[in-house]
Amino acid sequence: MHDAAIHTHPLSRPAGSFTHQAAIESAAEASRRLHIDVADFEFVACDTVPQILHAVELGQGWGTIAWENNVEGFVVPNLDLMMDVADAAGFLRVGVNVRFDAFVTERTYRHACEQYASEIAVDDAQIPARDNANAYGSAATPPAIDELAMRDCTAVCAHSHGLAQCRRFAREHGLNPVPAASNAAACRDLQDFQIALGPSICADIYGLHRVAANVGDFEGARTEFLTIAPRSQVVERLRIPRSEPQTEFESVIAFIPLVTGPGVLANLLDVLRDAQLNMVSLISRPVKGRDGTYSFLATLDAAPWDERFVNALVEICEHGDWVRTLAVYPRDERNYPTVSEWMLPAGGVRFEGEPHMANWRESADVRKELLW
Repeated sequence: MHDAAIHTHPLSRPAGSFTHQAAIESAAEASRRLHIDVADFEFVACDTVPQILHAVELGQGWGTIAWENNVEGFVVPNLDLMMDVADAAGFLRVGVNVRFDAFVTERTYRHACEQYASEIAVDDAQIPARDNANAYGSAATPPAIDELAMRDCTAVCAHSHGLAQCRRFAREHGLNPVPAASNAAACRDLQDFQIALGPSICADIYGLHRVAANVGDFEGARTEFLTIAPRSQVVERLRIPRSEPQTEFESVIAFIPLVTGPGVLANLLDVLRDAQLNMVSLISRPVKGRDGTYSFLATLDAAPWDERFVNALVEICEHGDWVRTLAVYPRDERNYPTVSEWMLPAGGVRFEGEPHMANWRESADVRKELLW
């Protein structure tokens, strides 16, 4: 790390990662939302999220970490780290569209070229050179060579979330998944006769050959990132948007009830409901190594300094439960999309309007799905 160069500058995972892209986006968001001059910002790579958090706690810079993905959900290791970190909180949230390309090393590619030349009996010099500048192949190597290169590989490397979002590609090519610290790290450390998954810019950064583009299972995949800073800085950074009446906020709050049993979670949720706080999401995490005990994380459409929110937090604290604000950040106007029928999992029970049978509860399908 270059300690003098990162005093107030965002930190990200290795160069070329989606986190790197998010750090760049967070700088733009800081300029737009917080009116901070970002002209001299420098982006410094860290290998792991704990390294990022440690640098933030030492006051060496901001941090940018993945928080939630619309395919795989919350990034649980980062969530757990934010629960436990002594002095860091989120103050900006940005989203990055996630599009995975597949890469091989130059040696793997050249081996495929030799195979190709052997199979069609042409001179190797006639085979087009790789074209990393073109992400989607208008002047790229013939698909046959890329296919041969993939056929030579036995493993695919990426962050665990990246592997989960590209299962079909791995299955179709018979590849064993190998988790990496990040998608960019998988590209940086790629071995011969392996495939790495990552953003398209990794081809140029790490001198790799692109063998397939956009290999994710889902169109529209997106990951949300938190930008974090020491807690005292968070309060100061949000001073300007907090003074603007038109700015709306979203908060992530962690709760741990010290008493367990029937109705404990319902009582906690009643406090938030009575305060008329709109809950966007609620998840639970186990208290490590303690069966039957949980922490709960709620994302709410309000700032913790709003009077109704303050009153709710006071009631929870005075009840004896543990509570902490993990992040608060400005948000744009929220859309409330509906879930279309084609998005639903197979099976289950759903009626359009009123049930079409008077005795629908006795239907074999209903009893099967609801286990009555």
